[in-house]
Amino acid sequence: MDQVEKIKNKILETLTDAEIHILDPRNDGIHLEAIVISDTFLTLPLFKQHQIVMNSLKDFFETTLHALALKTYTKEQWEKKNDRNI
Repeated sequence: MDQVEKIKNKILETLTDAEIHILDPRNDGIHLEAIVISDTFLTLPLFKQHQIVMNSLKDFFETTLHALALKTYTKEQWEKKNDRNI
C-alpha cells in the first residue's frame, strides 16, 4: 500500500463517513494536498475540522509526511462548490 492510501485509511479511521482526495503535486510523497469531505464537520469551526484530520495523521508527520495542505468541507459545501465550477 502506498503512502497516499495509508493516509486515506488513517483519516477514515477517525472520519468514517469521509470522502478523501489526496494530491501529490511535487510527486515526492511527502508534500501532499488533501480535500476531506465529511458531515462530521457540520457544527465544527474550521480550526477544529483541521485539528481532527491533522491529529489523525500525527504518526505520519513524525515519520514520512512533511507537509499537508488541507481543505475541509461538509458534503453540502462540497456539492455547492462543485456546482459553481461546472
